Amino acid sequence: MKKKILFINFGGLGDEILFLPTIISTKKEFPDSEITLALEPRSKGILSLTDIIDETLFADIKGRNKYIELFNLLWRIWTKKFDIVVSSGSNKFISIFLFMTFIKERIGYNSGRLSEKLLTHAVRLNKNQYAAKMYHDLVKPLTDNITELPEINIEPRKTEPDTVLIHPGVSLLSVKKGMIKTIPAEKWAEVVEKLADAGKKVVVAGGPDDKQVIETIERIVPCEKYLNMYGKTRNLKELAEMISSAEIFLCSDSAPLHVAAALGVKTYVIFGSTDDKKLIPDNGKVIPIKAKCDCPLRPCLWEKRQTTCESLECLNISAEEIKRMILSVSYTHLRAHE
Repeated sequence: MKKKILFINFGGLGDEILFLPTIISTKKEFPDSEITLALEPRSKGILSLTDIIDETLFADIKGRNKYIELFNLLWRIWTKKFDIVVSSGSNKFISIFLFMTFIKERIGYNSGRLSEKLLTHAVRLNKNQYAAKMYHDLVKPLTDNITELPEINIEPRKTEPDTVLIHPGVSLLSVKKGMIKTIPAEKWAEVVEKLADAGKKVVVAGGPDDKQVIETIERIVPCEKYLNMYGKTRNLKELAEMISSAEIFLCSDSAPLHVAAALGVKTYVIFGSTDDKKLIPDNGKVIPIKAKCDCPLRPCLWEKRQTTCESLECLNISAEEIKRMILSVSYTHLRAHE
């Protein structure tokens, strides 16, 4: 029987990538289903990575008109006549919103007694695991299929030996909100130069949000030492194709990390205040780079506070340390033994 299934997942682009396994497993269970995803406009780039989503509904819940946006979303949902709705988010309001959709089968996280009454399936929320698995728990009432990692719709390129692709930036929205999740631009420039001097073919990439850090690299590092691909990718799919050709990918805690994890590319990630255990798969292909820090609150962001502190001791990582970690293991050697 063909089902119309609505998924609701508000968050950044990285969240949408991590949510993909949830949708994929459901589609495997109901191959003839029609999939709709409700998301924020800022995350629409996910559509370039997958063809599993038939329709999208956008709601700008980070804007000034949050409640108007949610009501408009509710109105559009009423016109679609969905059979199932699956929503992430642990806010108690979620179960009320899902109940108001009048969709027969409503699945969300258990946020208390109200959710148990308003949802047909109130799923236990386990945050102490890889985020893709946390989201995937939502569809246990629907399917026994398990999708471990996001599956993205690209044709991987041939790996270019000795290449280190660097994507140094993070979203401007996170910076504006006071969430500093990466090392300073000047340190990124130092990393680029050190890896180039060590004989690596360094490629630098980024999008509009990365303009400032790229300009700093351009100002400090001689252009002949690296290949500057900033602005050369038109969408996330083209960036994913570029990532697939790199022997090593180096990035911040941002959406490209999850693309690289999906592709199985050897990836090194700068982690500061966020919990690497919840953001990378435990398969040995994604390596966190973390400062030696005695801060008792670490990891703190989202767990204990909503912004990062001023000291940022957790990001006190030298360019030399980053270079040493990347050069310590030959990925070509690793690949030969896989």
